[in-house]
Amino acid sequence: MIVTGKDTRSFSMRLYADQSDSTFDKNNYIEFLYTLKGSEYMIDFDINFVGINNFIDPRTNNIDLKWETEMLQTEKSIDRFNGPTIYYKYYQDDVDFLSETKDDEKDLVTRAQWIGFKEHFFTSTLIAKDYFLNAKIKAFTLKDSPNKKYLRSAEAAISLPFTVSEKSTVQMSWYFGPNKYKTLRQYKLDLERQIPLGWSFFLMAWINRYAVLPVFNFLEGFGWNYGIIILILTILLKIVLYPIAYKSYISGAKMRFLKPDIDELAQKFPKKEDAMKKQQASMDLYRKAGVNPMAGCIPMLLQFPILIAMFRFFPAAIELRQQAFLWADDLSSYDSILDLPFNIPFYGSHVSLFTLLMTISTIIYTKINQDLMGSGQQQLPGMKTMMYIMPVMFLGIFNNYASGLSYYYFLANVITFGQMWVIRKFINEDKIRKQIEDNKKRPAKKKSGWQKRLEEAAKARGYKPPKK
Repeated sequence: MIVTGKDTRSFSMRLYADQSDSTFDKNNYIEFLYTLKGSEYMIDFDINFVGINNFIDPRTNNIDLKWETEMLQTEKSIDRFNGPTIYYKYYQDDVDFLSETKDDEKDLVTRAQWIGFKEHFFTSTLIAKDYFLNAKIKAFTLKDSPNKKYLRSAEAAISLPFTVSEKSTVQMSWYFGPNKYKTLRQYKLDLERQIPLGWSFFLMAWINRYAVLPVFNFLEGFGWNYGIIILILTILLKIVLYPIAYKSYISGAKMRFLKPDIDELAQKFPKKEDAMKKQQASMDLYRKAGVNPMAGCIPMLLQFPILIAMFRFFPAAIELRQQAFLWADDLSSYDSILDLPFNIPFYGSHVSLFTLLMTISTIIYTKINQDLMGSGQQQLPGMKTMMYIMPVMFLGIFNNYASGLSYYYFLANVITFGQMWVIRKFINEDKIRKQIEDNKKRPAKKKSGWQKRLEEAAKARGYKPPKK
């Protein structure tokens, strides 16, 4: 049977009641009726009870439907942050889900609107016309499954509202289809919440819903390769973030010019017990020079939600599934250029080139950034080492992750190098240095609220700043 366009087709499966002479009574049956629509992933699902009132207690007001399945690996890689699990939505309430990594179960003691068995890029969701009375759901892993592609098992025991009569019908729907935001969103049932776009952090979800997804879908309309789309998306994001990068560079330059003075204070207060005196003197120097030591951190914090939003977006984007670019045959999975004959703990048994390029570019960026901002010598030895250890840790994390994400981070680093070169080329650092020197010669400015709070914290620890 083929259904296309706006056509619909229905088929049913019936379970007839037995007669005493071991024959079937075709007037008494339970029927599963499915109605398919050619252009829809949504299937109407009705359970019809005909003549069953003679076999059921007339006081019955609910029936149980048991649904279970084994979730199999359908993608090349397993996403540790987007694993198979069960999602559910309470009636006229929020969406929640079971653990993606460990055995989990839950009793839904109140009404539920839908329950979905979600895999990496596809979901099977049972939707009530009105609501389910309650349900018991469970996601777990069998230890001895014979299927090599087996990932997890999912079970749901669902209580359906039911009225005993000669003919009764329980109306529901099935969604069998992709976890694509635009497709799921059109049903207005919060089905799109099964796509992990960072719903737990509102800012991350907003960035993906109202910025990244619209731009990504717009660029899709040109029919370009998805590697090109990611490149253009990265350029657009970097253009938007350019003012933040500019402010970070200016702040770093000011801090670099003040470094000799900070080094003098370190020599003046070498003892640990003088740490608060050193901090107070440093704050006085920053205030007098007109430099805010936090100015370089705030722009970086503003960029952080975008970095995390991208971390959730690319591995969950079904648009990248089985899309090739350069040496990567699937941007939603890892891009192996070398399969190793052994497994390296925390790394894997292959070499992903985009991840390797991302790691190398991140280490280079860390070195350049510390040199340009003059922060390398100011950091504690352990902190300086950690700045280089982090990219190596990312090498292990991202090696088995979506190559589209590593490609994006690599592009972001390369474009950042270009931005830093442009800023340094067209910024007059001598003018900035002269401005700082002029500020140091002027009377000290009024203390900011932030510095007052810092001094109050210092006083609470027993330190009293000298009176001038």
